[in-house]
Amino acid sequence: MTELQIIEHPSPNRDARPDGQAIDILLLHYTGMASGAAALERLCDPAARVSAHYLIEEDGRVFQLVPESERAWHAGSAEWQGASDINARSIGIEVVNPGHEFGYRPFPAEQMASVKLLALDILARHPIPAARVLCHSDVAPLRKEDPGEFFDWRGLAAAGIGLWPQDGGAAVLESAVGKALKRVGYGYTEEDPAAVIRAFQRHFRPGAVTGTADAETRRRLAALLAVID
Repeated sequence: MTELQIIEHPSPNRDARPDGQAIDILLLHYTGMASGAAALERLCDPAARVSAHYLIEEDGRVFQLVPESERAWHAGSAEWQGASDINARSIGIEVVNPGHEFGYRPFPAEQMASVKLLALDILARHPIPAARVLCHSDVAPLRKEDPGEFFDWRGLAAAGIGLWPQDGGAAVLESAVGKALKRVGYGYTEEDPAAVIRAFQRHFRPGAVTGTADAETRRRLAALLAVID
C-alpha cells in the first residue's frame, strides 16, 4: 500500500478538547475483540462510551471515527509524565487484533503498512515527539496489555515513528529501575513495579515480557533514556 485511503465511519462517542490543549501523544491500541466488525460496532455504540480517532482492519482498511480536532474516548484511566487526561492530548488508533483474551496473533503486513502510513500522516500534521508515540499499556500498565509484544515498534521506529533503543551499552542499575521508568514517563512505578516493567518490555523488549528487570531490559532502558534525556 502506497497511498492512504480513509473510510469515514463517524462515532457519536466524542467531545471537545479543552481550549488550548495541544495534541502531543499518539496512542496505539489493539481492539481486543473477536472481530474488526464487532470492534467497529462497539466504538460507535453510544451506550459503550468508548471510541478512537481511527480503526485499522487486518486487511489494511482505515476507518476514521472521530475528527482529530475532537477528543475521542480511548485511553480511560491513564497517566504519562504526570498528566492524567490522556484523551485530551492524544490521537488514538485502534488496530484490529483479537488480543490476549481472544487469541493474540501477529499483525498482518497489510495492516502494519497502513499503521505506518496513517501515523506518518498524523505526525506530519501534529508536532508529536517520538518519545510520545506510545502503547496503551505504557499509559495504563496496571490494566492494559495492548497493542502487545507482537506489534512492530522496531519497524515503526525505522520509518520515523516513535523510538527503538539500540542493543548494548551500559545498563541502568537494578536499584534505579523505578526512577528510570518514571523519567521515561511511566506512572504507577511504586504501586506495581512488575506491571510497569512488563509494559516497558512489551514496547521496547518484546522478546521476554517477564516483569523482571534483567540485564537486557536495563540496557534497553538506559539506551532509551540516552535518547530522550
